[in-house]
Parts: sequence; C-alpha cells; structure tokens
Amino acid sequence: MPDPLYLSLWFTDFSGPAMLPHALAVLAQFPFSSQRPGIAYLAVQPVSWNEPTVLERRFSPGIAPEEAMTLAADLIHDDYAYVLDTYWDLWMPDESGRQWQRAPSLVKFILQGDEFDDGAQEQTGHIQVDFGLDSPFLQENVELTDEAQMKVRENVAKLVEFTMKAEKNTRATGRLLWSESEENLAQKLIARLQKVQ
Repeated sequence: MPDPLYLSLWFTDFSGPAMLPHALAVLAQFPFSSQRPGIAYLAVQPVSWNEPTVLERRFSPGIAPEEAMTLAADLIHDDYAYVLDTYWDLWMPDESGRQWQRAPSLVKFILQGDEFDDGAQEQTGHIQVDFGLDSPFLQENVELTDEAQMKVRENVAKLVEFTMKAEKNTRATGRLLWSESEENLAQKLIARLQKVQ
C-alpha cells in the first residue's frame, strides 16, 4: 500500500531571517526536474494550517529558489510557514508496467518557523520535504523485470543522494526520512532492493 514519504530537517537557528539561507542551502541540493524546473508555487501560511494564506503565487515556468525567497523575505516571521512546490524527474511505468519514462514528480518543501502551529517543527522539522507517495521508490505493483529493477534502483539512489546531501551540505543538525505508516521505511526500501538485486 503506497504511503506518504517525508524528509525532516532540523537546524540550531531557524528564526527570522536565518530561515532563508537554510532553505536556499537545502534547495541547492535538490535535483530539479529538467522538464519542469524551478519553484512552481509559493504560499505563506500565518500562525497555523487553520488560517488563510497571506500570499499565494503560481509560476509557469518555475522561478529560481532565490527569487522565491526574495518574494517571501518581507513576510518572514517565526510563527509562519512557507510552502514551495517544485518537481524532480523520476522513472515511472505506464499503465501496463512495461514502458518506463522520466516524468516530473511533485515535491513540496515546507519551512516552519519555531512558533508556527504550536511548535510543529519539533515533530516534523524546520524544513519538511514531502515527496508524495513512496510508490516510485518501491513499485510494489510492478513486475521486477531487469529494466524495472534498474529504474527502481535509480529512483532510490536519487532519493538517498538528495537526503544525504541535504544533511551534509546544509548545517542541518538532524535528519529523518520517514513515512506515515507504522512500517519502517528503511526496512521497506531494503526489502524491495533485495528483490531487485
């Protein structure tokens, strides 16, 4: 059963203007889609997820991360969250499961100030990366042909590489790759990769 997949990152200082360099450092590690590059959407959320947004902008084509951060800079507050939609290219099978193609897949970056939503960042991270469902990395419903094995491996390698770079190159003090189910994500990935080898 597909499960939402997240990466949470924590930083020692994520208050006020310090949010912007951390966000840009994480975005600099991200392998943007060649088909849909840049930031496609920006939203600024005050106080909690129950409040209406104070800014929403869509961009087609996408804009550079620096441009998105400049738009958000005047609205930086410790009790705000910032949502950035972007894409990366993952291998996806067609309906038959036999033909594969690289397709843009939505990834949301959620920046949460220390005081946003009663300190939600303590659980979900100062920067939470929402990869969508874990199916591109597991492909549990696809027959594991040689080609399928290669594509699954490439998707997982991209996920692992970004996760490692996001921690190593950004001064993050904590990192957690997790899913919503009770199942251990690392065990699911290892089990699937063992079937792929």
